[in-house]
Amino acid sequence: MPSPKPATTGPVRVRRRVYGERHIALFLILVCLLQTAFLGGLLTFYLSLGIPDLRSVARYQPPQASYIYDRHGQVVERIFQEHRRVVPLKGMAAHLPQAFIAAEDGRFFEHPGLDLLSVLRAAVNNFRDGAKSQGGSTITQQVAKALLLSPEKSYLRKFKEAILAYRIDRLLSKEEILYIYLNEIYLGEGTYGVEAASQVYFGKSAASLTLAEAALLAGLPQAPSRYALFSHLDRAVERQKYVLNRMAADGHITPQAAQRAFAEKIRLNSRGTATVDDYGYYLAAVKREARAMLNRPLQSAGASIYSHLDPLAQQQAGAAVRRGVQASLGRQSVRGGVKATPEAALVCIETASARVRAMSGGTSFAKTPFDRASQARRPAGSTFKPFVYATALQIGWQPQSAIDDSPITITGRGGKVWRPKNYGNRYHGSTTLAEALAHSLNGATVRLLQQVGYREVHQLARRAGFSGTLPPDLSLALGSADVSLLEMAAAYTIFAGDGRYRPPVLIDRLVTAEGQTLQPGRQSGGEKVLDQAVLRGMQGMLAGVVSGGTGRVVADVPGVRGGKTGTSDDNRDAWFIGYDQRHTVGVWVGNDQNQPLGDSESGGGAAAPIWRDFLLAIRTP
Repeated sequence: MPSPKPATTGPVRVRRRVYGERHIALFLILVCLLQTAFLGGLLTFYLSLGIPDLRSVARYQPPQASYIYDRHGQVVERIFQEHRRVVPLKGMAAHLPQAFIAAEDGRFFEHPGLDLLSVLRAAVNNFRDGAKSQGGSTITQQVAKALLLSPEKSYLRKFKEAILAYRIDRLLSKEEILYIYLNEIYLGEGTYGVEAASQVYFGKSAASLTLAEAALLAGLPQAPSRYALFSHLDRAVERQKYVLNRMAADGHITPQAAQRAFAEKIRLNSRGTATVDDYGYYLAAVKREARAMLNRPLQSAGASIYSHLDPLAQQQAGAAVRRGVQASLGRQSVRGGVKATPEAALVCIETASARVRAMSGGTSFAKTPFDRASQARRPAGSTFKPFVYATALQIGWQPQSAIDDSPITITGRGGKVWRPKNYGNRYHGSTTLAEALAHSLNGATVRLLQQVGYREVHQLARRAGFSGTLPPDLSLALGSADVSLLEMAAAYTIFAGDGRYRPPVLIDRLVTAEGQTLQPGRQSGGEKVLDQAVLRGMQGMLAGVVSGGTGRVVADVPGVRGGKTGTSDDNRDAWFIGYDQRHTVGVWVGNDQNQPLGDSESGGGAAAPIWRDFLLAIRTP
C-alpha cells in the first residue's frame, strides 16, 4: 500500500497564496495601465482634433449691421462687416422657421443633433450618383460649422462637426439652436440671417414675410448663388415649390395653402436708384455723429439710426449744386477763362425744429468726400452783417435810423491803414440801416459796428450758435470770421423763426442693438436770442434784401421771406442764406484752394441762383 503524500505545511500554503495574489495584482496593474493608455490615447486624439470651446455658441453675439433711416422710416444705408440683423424667433413670421426646418432638417426636433437616417440616405444617393451631391447635415451641424469650424471639406472636419453638433444639442434647447441658425445662415447678396435677407429681397422685416416669401428664403441655403432671387428667379421658384411641398408633407401647412403661396405674385424689393452722390454727404455727417453717440464702430454695432433726411430735398440739393457749379464755370469761361473748378454746398434746415432735411457738401461725394457744408470753415463775408444790425436794434437803433455810408479810413495798431470799400466803389452818403443792409454797404456797416461795439456782437453771435474765433476788431463787420455753412444757416433760423436758436440736428434718435434709445443733446425749446421787436425789425430788413437789394434774384420764389448775400475778399467765397415759411437754406460757392471765383461770382450772382433753383424744386404745388 503506497505511503500517503506528506501534508503541505502552513508556510508553503502562505507562500502560494502570496504568489497568486501578486499575479492578480500584476494583472490588475496591467489592465489599469492598458486602460489608462487607451483613455490617454483617446484624450490625445480628441485634443489633437482641436474641438472648439462651445461657450461662444451659448453667448451668441455676432456683429450686426447698422441701418440709417430717412424721415419716412425707409432704409437709406446699411453699414456692416457682415450684413446681419439679429431678431428673436418671435420677431419672425411663424411660417418662416417652419419653412427652413422643412427644407433643411425635417426631423430637427426629433434627433440629438445628428440625423443618422439623413446621413445614410445621403450616402446612398451619393454612391448612386457617383458624387457628393448631398450632405445630410442637420441644422445643428450647420450651426457648428458656421460658428466653430473652417469651411474646408474633409472627413476629419465632418467628424468634428458631428461631435460639436451632439454637444450643442445637449447644451442648448432646440429653439435656441434654431434662433442662432436663422440669424447666422448666409442667404446671398451679402446677407446673413433672415432679417437682413428680408430687408434686401423684399424691403420688409422677417416678421412681415408671406408664406411664399418665406419659402423663397428657405430655398436659398442649399445654393445661394444658384437660386439667387435677383438673377435666377426661375430657379428660386422651382426650389420654392420643393419647400412648400415639404412643408405640406410635414404638416406645417395644408396642401391648399401651399398651392396659394406658389401662385402668389413675387414682388422683389427695388435695389434703389439713389447714388452715393445723392446722399453721401448727409449720411457721412450722420455716421460721424452716430459714432460719437455710440463710441464704437457702426459696422458691427447693430444700431438703428433715424435721421431727419428728406430724400426728395436731398436729391434736389445735389442736383442744384451740380447745376450751379456748371453755370459758374460757364460764366467764368465767357469772361476770360477758368482758373479753377469751383465747388458748392447747400444746407436745408426746417426752421421751426432745426431738423436738417438736406445737406450737400459738394458736387460729388465719390470724388471728394470732404464736406464743405459742415467741415469747411470759410470767411462769412456779408452774411455776417445781420448780426451786427440785430445787435444795433437790441440797443435802441431802428431800421429807419440814419447811418453814414461814405468812404472810411481806419488806422490800426502800428499805423496800419484799412480802407473798406463798397462793391463797385459806390457810396450812398446818409442812408438808413434798412437800405444799408439791403444793399450790403460796407462803409455804413463798419461805422455801425464802431458805435455798437464788437463785444456786444460777439455775445449775440455766440447765442446764435457761432463756435469759432470771432475777430476782436472792425473786420468783423465785413464777415472776416470763418464759419461753416451749416453753422451759418442754423444761425439764420433766429431771423426766420421765432427769435430762438436751436442747434441743428441730423439724427432724431438712435436705437442700440440692446434696445436702448439715445438722442442727441438739444435744447427742448431753444434759447431766446431776439425779442419780438428786434425780430420784426430784422425780418423787415432781410425781406428788403430779397425784394430789391443784393438778393433780388430770388424775389420770384413763392413764399420767400428774407435772406442775405455774402462775398468775401477778392470774390473767393460766394454765399446766400435765405428762408421761406418752412425752411432756412444756405448756399456757398468757392474754390477748395481758395482761388478767386472771378468778378461776376458774387453771392447774388453765384450762390443765390442755386438757392432759387433748389427752393423751386422742392416747393409743394
